[in-house]
Amino acid sequence: MISYSTDISDLAEDDLTGFFVGWPTPPSAAQHLAVLRGSHRVVIARSGGQVAGFVNLISDGVLTGFVPWLEVLPRFQGRGIGTELMRRILAEAGHLYSVDLTCDDALRPYYERLGMTALTGMGVRNRAAIRSLPDPGSADEARR
Repeated sequence: MISYSTDISDLAEDDLTGFFVGWPTPPSAAQHLAVLRGSHRVVIARSGGQVAGFVNLISDGVLTGFVPWLEVLPRFQGRGIGTELMRRILAEAGHLYSVDLTCDDALRPYYERLGMTALTGMGVRNRAAIRSLPDPGSADEARR
C-alpha cells in the first residue's frame, strides 16, 4: 500500500537511494535531501517505510511556483504514484497564480492530462555544478 505525506522531518539520506535513473550526473543523497528540505513543499510516496517517489515545489509562497523534480523508483512506476504525487503538489500550490515545470517533449501528454499547458521557456544546465558542490553536511561545507 502506498501512503503519501508532506512531512519529511524523518527523511534521511539512506531513504533516497535509487532515484535519478539515467541522469548523466545524478545528485548525491546528501544533495537530494538538502534540496527536499529547502523546498517550499514536498510530497513523498512511501511503500511501507521505503520512499517510492517524491515531488517538490519551489516557490515565493505568494504567486509563483516551480516543480523541478518528480521521481518514482523504477520498480514502482506504472502504478499511478507519479500522477498522485503531482495531483497533491498541485493541490498544495492551489493558491498560487502560476505553477510551472519543464519537461522533455515526450512527457508533455502526461502533464497535459494533469491540466498543465505547454509554455515556451528557456534554461541553462550546468551539469558540473552537481559534481563540484560539496555535499551539504560534509566537513568542507560545515566550515563555510
